[in-house]
Amino acid sequence: MAESKLIVITGIMASGKSTVAQALAERFPRSAHVRGDSYRRSIINGRIEMSPEPAEDALGQLRLRYLMAISSAEQYRRHGFVTILQDTIIGPMLGEFIDMIEHRPFSLIVLAPDPAEVAERERHRTKTGYGSFSPEQLDVVLRNETPKLGYWLDSTTLTVAETVEQIVDNLDGPALVT
Repeated sequence: MAESKLIVITGIMASGKSTVAQALAERFPRSAHVRGDSYRRSIINGRIEMSPEPAEDALGQLRLRYLMAISSAEQYRRHGFVTILQDTIIGPMLGEFIDMIEHRPFSLIVLAPDPAEVAERERHRTKTGYGSFSPEQLDVVLRNETPKLGYWLDSTTLTVAETVEQIVDNLDGPALVT
């Protein structure tokens, strides 16, 4: 079976997670791209969106979303795929998320572009990520409350291709979580 691995990409909304994860997946001959947000959207009735002061039920749904994404990613990995799981996993929740992953090692990439750049990217996206939060608010959570684990990459001035190159160069070094 081909070499399999799990790569987790996180960052605030509009930091480039989806685009970078897709481009990274395309680099490997056998790969899968798991989009954590698809599990949020799977809840049709009763979904509780995250907010600056989330209800316990919202946190429970967030944990469920993470468990579903990890489970899916692990199945791909077990079947020989390089699997890229991308989602917004910031603040203390990153520690919980890491604890949910049984397989070690895996690579963790934290995209951390400047919040002004994120706001600019958000203005040009077809989908809207920001409602209850601003890019600046989430950036504060990312930089001040998120455990400093994995490979943190300031992608403010990087192209998607340059970002992917930086990630590939650091997968087995600073990005590794054991």
